[in-house]
Amino acid sequence: MPIDGRTALAFLLGHPVAHSLSPAMQQAAFAAAGLNAAYLPWAVPPDRLAEAVAGLRSLENFLGANVTVPHKEAAARLLDGVTAEAEAIGAANTLWREGGRLLGDNTDGAGFLAALAEAWPDRDPAEPAVLLGAGGAARAVAVSLARAGAREIVLVNRTVARARALGDLLAARFPACRIGILPLTPGWRPPAVRSAALLVNTSALGLDPADPPPCDLALLRPPLRVFELIYAPRETSLLAAARAAGCPAQNGLGMLLHQGMLAFTRWTGLPAPREAMQAALERALAGHFP
Repeated sequence: MPIDGRTALAFLLGHPVAHSLSPAMQQAAFAAAGLNAAYLPWAVPPDRLAEAVAGLRSLENFLGANVTVPHKEAAARLLDGVTAEAEAIGAANTLWREGGRLLGDNTDGAGFLAALAEAWPDRDPAEPAVLLGAGGAARAVAVSLARAGAREIVLVNRTVARARALGDLLAARFPACRIGILPLTPGWRPPAVRSAALLVNTSALGLDPADPPPCDLALLRPPLRVFELIYAPRETSLLAAARAAGCPAQNGLGMLLHQGMLAFTRWTGLPAPREAMQAALERALAGHFP
C-alpha cells in the first residue's frame, strides 16, 4: 500500500531494533486489514527515550507504538496513564493516544500465557518455574505466571538487587506464590531447576548465536519444559541443548505473535489477522536466519 499524507504511523521503540520481526508482522497485518498504515522501527538510545516519547505526542497521524528492550519500564513512567496490567507489571510495551493522552498497556504477559497454552495445553499452571532475567519481559512473565497460580517462582539474574525488586513486587501482590532469588553466574547450577517444571529465559543471552548458554546444560532433564523468549535465532544454544536432552522446548515466536495481535487490536479496534501475521513472521525469520 503506498504511503501518503493520510498514512497512519506506528513505531517500534528499542535499542537495538534491527533484529526485530515486529515490523514485518504488523505491516502484514495492516495490509491484510486494508489499512493505510505503516510500522517503522525506531532505534532510540536510552538517554533519548523521553524525547522520542514526546515526539509521538506531536504526530497527528500517530496510530500507536510498541516498546521493546531496554525501554519497557522507563516508558511506563513517561506516559499519561497505563492499564491495570501495565501497572501490575511495571512496564509498558504498547502505546496509543486517547483523548489527547498518551497511554500504555502491556501485552507481553497475556501473549506469553497464550503461547504457553498453545505449546503445552496440558501444563499445570501451578507448576514451579525458574526465570532467567529480571527486566521488563521477565516482569510480565513472572506476574502472568503468579496470577495464573504458580506455587513457586525462582528469579535468577546477574544483578541480584533487580531480581529482589521484582520478587518484592510478586510477594506483595501474590502472597500464595513462594519467591526465590538467586544470582546468575557463569556455570550457574542451583538446585532450583531440579524441582522446577518450567524454565523461562527472559534474558538477552542467546540473541547472539555465539552467546554461551545461560545456565549449566547438565541441568536440562525431562520433564522440565524450556521456554525461550528469544525468537531470532529460532534455535538458541539453550533450546538446542534442551531438545537434545529430551526436554520439551519452545522459542518466543508464539509469544511475539500473540502480544502483537493484542497490540494490533488495541490500536485499530479490529480483530487481528492471525494467519497473515504468522506467515509474515515465518518469512521474516527465514530471511534473518535461513
